[in-house]
Amino acid sequence: MKLRLRTPASEDPGARMSEMRTAVIGALVVMLGPISMSLYTPAMPAMVHAFDTTPAAIKLTLTVYFIGFALAQLVCGPMSDAYGRRPVGIGFFAIYLAGSVIAAAAPSLSWLLAGRILQGIGAAAGISMSRAMVRDQYSGQQAARILNLIGVMLAIGPAVSPTLGGVILSTIGWQAIFFVMVLYGSVAIWLIAFVAPETNRNRDRALARPAAVLASYRTLFANRTFVATSLLIAMSPGGLYTLAAILPFVMIEKVGLTPTQFGMGMLAQTGSFMTGAALAGVLLRRTDATRLVPVGLALVALSGLGFCIGLRIWPPSFISVMAPTALWAFGNAFIMPGATTAALAPFPRIAGAASAVTGFMQIGGGLAGTAVAALLFHEPFNSLRVIMPVMSVIAIGSYAWLVWRGGGLVTTTPTGEPARRPDPTGGRDALPPSGTADDGHHDDAHDGHARKTRR
Repeated sequence: MKLRLRTPASEDPGARMSEMRTAVIGALVVMLGPISMSLYTPAMPAMVHAFDTTPAAIKLTLTVYFIGFALAQLVCGPMSDAYGRRPVGIGFFAIYLAGSVIAAAAPSLSWLLAGRILQGIGAAAGISMSRAMVRDQYSGQQAARILNLIGVMLAIGPAVSPTLGGVILSTIGWQAIFFVMVLYGSVAIWLIAFVAPETNRNRDRALARPAAVLASYRTLFANRTFVATSLLIAMSPGGLYTLAAILPFVMIEKVGLTPTQFGMGMLAQTGSFMTGAALAGVLLRRTDATRLVPVGLALVALSGLGFCIGLRIWPPSFISVMAPTALWAFGNAFIMPGATTAALAPFPRIAGAASAVTGFMQIGGGLAGTAVAALLFHEPFNSLRVIMPVMSVIAIGSYAWLVWRGGGLVTTTPTGEPARRPDPTGGRDALPPSGTADDGHHDDAHDGHARKTRR
């Protein structure tokens, strides 16, 4: 008699998670990045004195974190296409864990910068993996609903992080904030190693070769619809990261809040995002996700006007700064599900690479805004009045180009299958050879036809 052992879910490549389980695991791993930023932002002014340095030098800890976070996604995405989501996730989260330990014990600013860049590299796997795991299992409205659920749960971490960071700073000290990150990094490794199943059923080690990686990215950037959608994601959702870097200095030094008050005040932004995501979740039951995008962009436009004009009419205060901030967050809750689903839909075989690029663009947009604020503006308050309106204009322009080109965004074809290019062989096997990334590279005529007929 033969005994048959049941394969654990975490080792079963054919396992498919429910929408809720996918959303919960996706949110927990993707929160690693935002929490690692927002948890210690209340401590940034105090760290200026702790390291006897300047605000610009402490801002650099955010910049190097953004750089590691953005660039590492371009590596972990293709690697997860080649080797699977789980082993790559475990490896990158281990890097994050090491960076957290270094930052917690940093004796100087140089060591702190080293720890922060390692944290950024390790946390990059969270955003890349979560979106790829969704695309591995779902597309269309199902994918949009899951991404919206991730958004709702994702808002909880950054909501409590500034408050928690302010309390830890006031009671224990800034080093303890990084020990909390050590704990979270350990939980993330356990989650991927023992709870999450492997969702990538098309692993191909050839995709990790440099030529194949370049082919994947060439496929993505040759698709102008993907590029425009990624630019929209970079400027609108990416703007939230720029706000996270600027607001601590504006609210604490200009408005006059204490770190604890600032942490409590940030609940206005997160609560606005959660409210928007909850409303979007209700609307997604009967409305195509892409129809919510222009609504969100209209709110972002109003927010941009608030930063540009409102902050020139009224003096800096909690209301004058946080009102447009909350409106920006609310609008992005409508934008992210449809825009992200539309960007990933045509690329099921290189979902990791596609997810990496959208994540890179989102973080890169935040990094670009932060870099401009640090380099061109001596006063953070002035940068807030210029950079955020410019980012809103670029986001709206990207969507306007998509509409002019063929009707806007599309997440599925009329049959409900992911959008793909026509079969050039007339029905014969048109799959690209192993090691190349050809899916999703459809021509402009088909792009326009898919949009016009998606319903």
